[in-house]
Amino acid sequence: MNNQPTSTTTAPQIVLDDVCYAYGSVPVLAHVSASIQQGETVCLTGPNGAGKSTLLKLLNGLLFPELGQYRFEGEPITAARMREHRYSKYFHQRVSFLWQNPDVQLFCSTVAEELAFGPIQMGLTANEVRQRTEDALQALSIAHLRDRAPYSLSGGEKKRVALASLLTMNPAVWTMDEPESFLDAAGRAWLLEFLTSLQQAGKTLILATHDQELLQRFGRRQLALLAPARNA
Repeated sequence: MNNQPTSTTTAPQIVLDDVCYAYGSVPVLAHVSASIQQGETVCLTGPNGAGKSTLLKLLNGLLFPELGQYRFEGEPITAARMREHRYSKYFHQRVSFLWQNPDVQLFCSTVAEELAFGPIQMGLTANEVRQRTEDALQALSIAHLRDRAPYSLSGGEKKRVALASLLTMNPAVWTMDEPESFLDAAGRAWLLEFLTSLQQAGKTLILATHDQELLQRFGRRQLALLAPARNA
């Protein structure tokens, strides 16, 4: 089987077919179906507990449907498929995840090392790693932070570093869990422009958010999740 499936201009990039997921006996996702085309922007909405974060984890191959199927570029994403190193590496280069709390995402000693980590795992040359790191530092206006430890940064700075660490991977799909969190007014204005630049570059964006400004700007298509009924 081809480890690097090629998407077409007509087939959806992402398909969720009657997806269900529960944590133990607690249902979270109940019969979720949707298709997303390459380059499309979709906002995930719904109350707390509706499964927005869980769905993002599923889209990133961190969780797997208990019922139904998730297909990326026509390929069913299963635990067995993700255990195949070559395909898993390809998949995680294509699909990225911005966690709501950047402290979950950042783990290296310096910002520069954080940005270089993904390209190194991709097997790029030292020159390519340096170039991608430098480009991301400049694009996110964080060059002055290159030698800082991520844990020492402000919440907004951490969010920019987390986004820059994804940018160095140049993923096709950007999934984000409340990307506006930890940002002040200036940071939120910057985020809107950054997301617009990703749209203009043809990236697929999947944003879980309650933020009305983001929804007004990017929520032309919304996937509303409802909290599943649970036994008392």
